Amino acid sequence: MEWVKTLLVVLQIVSALGVIGLVLVQQGKGADMGAAFGGGSSGSLFGAAGSANFLSRLTAGCATIFFLVTIAITWMGSTKSQNAGVLSGTSAPAPVVAPDVPPAAGAAPSAPVAPVKGSGQNVPK
Repeated sequence: MEWVKTLLVVLQIVSALGVIGLVLVQQGKGADMGAAFGGGSSGSLFGAAGSANFLSRLTAGCATIFFLVTIAITWMGSTKSQNAGVLSGTSAPAPVVAPDVPPAAGAAPSAPVAPVKGSGQNVPK
């Protein structure tokens, strides 16, 4: 699948360079394309208005290819499968919860027990 992404990136670069080149070659609305190459517009390869139409359609085609390829590359990047990792098949252990036992009827509530510090090893000799 990596070769498809490489092919799309190459196609995107070529289409981007094509758009840049075609936009730079085109003249403004007041000038004809034939005049840019030193000839009259009637003697050009595509006719009087054909060169402007041809270049604008070619530019639109390159821009369309550029945008479609950009969307395809973005889609391929967003649907990339994530590596599951080492702990993918494991689950967290369930927390141990003491059951709620109601006190016996008539029993006094028990006092809290203080924690024991150490296990009797700190007794002086």
